Amino acid sequence: MSTLSKIAFLASTTADAQAALATMVARHGQCAPEDADVICALGGDGFMLHTLHRHGGLGRPVFGMKLGTVGFLMNQFEAGDLLARLAAAEPAKLRPLEMQALTESGASVSSLAYNEVSLLRQTRQAAHLSIELNGQTRLDELICDGVMVATPAGSTAYNFSAHGPILPLGSGVIALTPIAPFRPRRWRGALLKAETEVRFRVLDTYKRPVSATADSHEVRDVVEVAIRESRDRMVTLLFDPEHNLEERILSEQFVT
Repeated sequence: MSTLSKIAFLASTTADAQAALATMVARHGQCAPEDADVICALGGDGFMLHTLHRHGGLGRPVFGMKLGTVGFLMNQFEAGDLLARLAAAEPAKLRPLEMQALTESGASVSSLAYNEVSLLRQTRQAAHLSIELNGQTRLDELICDGVMVATPAGSTAYNFSAHGPILPLGSGVIALTPIAPFRPRRWRGALLKAETEVRFRVLDTYKRPVSATADSHEVRDVVEVAIRESRDRMVTLLFDPEHNLEERILSEQFVT
């Protein structure tokens, strides 16, 4: 990573992140993301996801520094020695999920998710969903508040809060996790090969409407949602060796 000298600094709107932006630009200059060797994101995990959605297609590695509430995908913020940190950084390659949602009005909406795609009930009525894997129905009816498909990078976030498993990076699997399942009461989800296509069908769209959210992009009144790992998009996050993402995911499994 020794050639990463042209840096595009991006920051969230918080006062701390904006102050850090001014400091880093004064020290290292500023490049447009498309002209940079590396993108440096200053903020929390939400801003990191925003950065990946907006600039992930450029193929530039992203080094995040924590200036927000949650920073699982970020390194600690330090104003000095940035070039040395970039030279020593370890890469973590992530493939997002692709969501294709069909709405009740007939619209088809596509979006990417680096953490998870979740389906949630829109009203007080529980959602009724069927689940297909690679075209084969595996669950005729799931009655629940919702359900999600999570990547390894996102497995420690919403997925873990819903009692889903934490997945190691490079494991080649994704997590299918129900949210407050009522029937089947004992179903706790599944681990799937990353290339599996997961398709949800909403069984009662009028009485029990459902929304689908890919990271922060919400689509309302969906009737069918297909999810699979992207074959075309991959992003590279950079981490300090002592705080690499693989070690963080491993450590999360031993937090008591």
